[in-house]
This record gives sequence, structure tokens and C-alpha cells, in this order.
Amino acid sequence: MWLFAVLIVLAMGGVAMLAAGHGTPMAEVYDDRPDALVPADRPVEARDLRSVRFSLAFRGYRMSEVDALLDRLATEQESFADRDVREREARGGDPAR
Repeated sequence: MWLFAVLIVLAMGGVAMLAAGHGTPMAEVYDDRPDALVPADRPVEARDLRSVRFSLAFRGYRMSEVDALLDRLATEQESFADRDVREREARGGDPAR
């Protein structure tokens, strides 16, 4: 019985040393999951949104992908709204509409 207790303690010590970074280090972490496939070289169009697919994660979708797409859409919407205001002002229309 004492022999098994000593073996268990040694095994736990070995695991603790590996977890603390002693021994062979683990490989560098990299993200191998594809991002939502939305073209980055032009504004997002309706057909892009219809075909977008997010990677699955525990309990749903990867929040980082969804947040990145929503941020991009908000930025593009703001730039379109600013452009529309400038066009209305250039035509002499009411910029508030």
C-alpha cells in the first residue's frame, strides 16, 4: 500500500513539473479555425451576409467572429450614413433627413 502511495505522489509530482513548464515545452498556440468568410477588400453586401457561416463553439458560435462582423457592419453603416448626409448637403437638401 505504501508503494502505491509513493508511486501516486511521484506521478503527481511529474505532472506538476510538466504543467509548470519543466521538461519539453508545449507547442505555440495558434488559431486554426477559419474566420467568418466575408470579403475584406469591399463593403459587405447582402449576399455576403446570406452566405456567412460562423465556427461553432461550446454553447453556440465563436463570439469573437460575431463581434468582429457586427463591428465591421456598424462601421460601414456609419460611413454610408456620413456619405448620404454629404450627398444631401451637396444637392442642397435637408441633411437631417
